[in-house]
Order: sequence, then structure tokens, then C-alpha cells
Amino acid sequence: MIDILHKEDCCGCHACQTACPIGCIEMVTDNEGFLYPQVNKTLCSDCKICEETCPMLKQLPQGQPPLAYAAWCQDNSVREASSSGGIFSTLMQHTLNCNGVVFGAAFDTTMTLRHLSADNESECLKFRGSKYVQSIIGDTFKEVKSFLHQRRHVLFSGTPCQIAGLYAFLGKDDDCLLTCDVVCHGVPSPKVFAAYMADLERRQRAKVTKMSFRSKEFGWKRFSVAINFDHGREYRRILTDDPFMIGFLRDIYLRPTCHTCRFSRLPRVADISLGDFWGVAEHHPEWDDDLGTSLVLVQSPKGHAILKECMDLLVVHKADLEVAVQSNPVISGSVPEAPERTDFFRDLDNLPFESVVANYMRPPTLCHKWIKYGWKRMRRLAQCLKSSFMVIVEIFFQ
Repeated sequence: MIDILHKEDCCGCHACQTACPIGCIEMVTDNEGFLYPQVNKTLCSDCKICEETCPMLKQLPQGQPPLAYAAWCQDNSVREASSSGGIFSTLMQHTLNCNGVVFGAAFDTTMTLRHLSADNESECLKFRGSKYVQSIIGDTFKEVKSFLHQRRHVLFSGTPCQIAGLYAFLGKDDDCLLTCDVVCHGVPSPKVFAAYMADLERRQRAKVTKMSFRSKEFGWKRFSVAINFDHGREYRRILTDDPFMIGFLRDIYLRPTCHTCRFSRLPRVADISLGDFWGVAEHHPEWDDDLGTSLVLVQSPKGHAILKECMDLLVVHKADLEVAVQSNPVISGSVPEAPERTDFFRDLDNLPFESVVANYMRPPTLCHKWIKYGWKRMRRLAQCLKSSFMVIVEIFFQ
């Protein structure tokens, strides 16, 4: 039976729970807010199906490095509403045109992130955009299996570990299944996100009705968190000023397994991987208009075929994989655990949330910004002044 002795050994994909033939595994929230499987040993028959299904215990398949592309949707309205270049929306539309079903993550009325399915365009819109919190898979793996049995096309999007969990549960690939993983930085704690939401609602004296982690009002590179409330007001902060995003990007409250993720590697587990092509301005400025340029990694013949069928709706440029990885290193590696992680979760349970924010999630000071962003510019300025001084000296002594 599944027995989680070390938290870093479980990615929370729900595959073991879904595969259990007698339903004796329950996903239980730990003190950090993450879900882990808990076996009812009285009911368990020790059939070991859960162990055989767990993607963390399987050998990862080997393969050729993926092909990399910089791409974006030609429809600017789709691109503006997307976190990056709108490629996922194009894949969704392709699936719906084939009478297929799309699976993705969306917030419910309680602002809990869940994996859901949809087979029409209006319902699929809720899957657009990045959501920086771990979603609850629920019974979606079983739903995928049922739709594939009916020979309906399925697009399943999620984190790499969720895609690996789906494949592990199905036991094989399927011609009707297209998987799409996100280039994942790691999944933050739902407990922290809930505390953040509760604090915002307390301050606003209103309920959250809608949230976007990646609004492009200030541009793609300086994206902002935008939250709407039922009293009609909006909260908006750029990524470096919002406490939740600050803590997320500092890697303070990611799931333990994210720091040693076995799925952040090349080749990746999905047919297609989508992320931001953050280095595009430096390496290919002609592909950058600050509206969002997607990085597309294609791993399988099926992924290549689907992308080719979508070409009429996209702008696609062949890219260098090495440049792509250099610009977005979590493609092939994990982020380190923040040194203050243990202290953070201790304080989260014992201090008011505003105190936790003040201690761990405050925006960088002006001094910190100068050190981080200004040092190279100051060195460049010093080099220019030195060069100018040498020219003056040379002219004077001629």
C-alpha cells in the first residue's frame, strides 16, 4: 500500500486514490495545506495497485529532446486574455472543433482550484490563464478514461506531475488524448492562498468574484494580479508588489516535492509543453511586442501533428532549445527550497497573516532593487566614464 514517509516523495497527483479498486484511499490535507494519500488499512486488501500506479515510483521514459518554438495566437483578443501567447486557447478550440472535451484548472465559487472538464467554448474560457496554486484533481482521471473509451478527443492540461499521474492511471497512451503540461515553477500551498484570499476579503469587506494572476494591463513582462470583488471594486498589483506572488517567486511555500521534481526534465512527459519565452527580447527582439510570446516544446509525433493543424491560427518561429532553457531554467530543473520555509509555516499557524506578510512577503526595498537591477547599469556607466576620461587624457597630452 502507499505509505508516504517523506513529503518530498508525493506530488499529490491523486493517481493512487483514483486507481484504488475498493476506494480505501482518501486525500487528506496536511498542516501545510497540501493533499496526501491516506490509506484505510482496515479496508485495504494490499493489492498494491496504488503502488504500481504511482508516477513517483515509475521509471521515466527516455526520448529525444523536444523541438522548441516561439509562438502566439494571431487573434489579439485571445492573446490579450491569455497569460502568454494564447497557444492553449488555440489547442482548446481545435479540440472542441473535433467534438472533444477539454480538462483544465478553474476556481469554483469558494476560490478553490479544481480540475474540471468542459465541451463548449464558454465553459472552456475558465481554463485560460495561469493559476499559481495546486489544483484538486478529483475524479477527472476517471472522466478522461471514460471519454477515451467513447473515442472522444480529449485535451488534458496540468502540471507535469499531473500529466504523469494521468498516464500512470491510464496505463498507456491513446491516439485521442493530447496532453499539455505547463512549464511549472512549483505549486504553492492552497492553505497560504486561502489565507491571502481571506485577508483581502477582510480588508475589502467584500467577497472575491474573479481573479487573474496574469493581467497584461501593464504589459506581459510586468504582469499584474487583478482581483474583482462583489462590491464592484478591483485590487490590482504588479507581480513584484503583491504579497502572494512575492512569496511564490521566493519559493517560500511550494510543495516539498517541487524542490526535487523528477518531471522538470527533458524530454518532458506531455505531448506539448507551454511556457513563457522570457528570453525572447534579448535573443529575438523581432518576436517581442510585450503582448506575450509563448514557448512551445513539442515532444511527440501526436503533438507535432496537432500543432501543424493549428498553424493557420498561429505565428510560429523555430527556436533554439538551449536558449529557451537558459531563459526559463525550470524547464529542466527544480527551484531550491527557501531557507525560511520552515519558519514561514510555523509563523503562518501562530501569527496574524499581516505579520506573516510583513516578515516574509514584503516587496523588495529600494536598496534591494538597486543591488539587483542597478549594479550592472552602474558598472556599465563607470566603464563609459572611464573610457571618456581616457579619451580626454589622450587628447590633452597629444
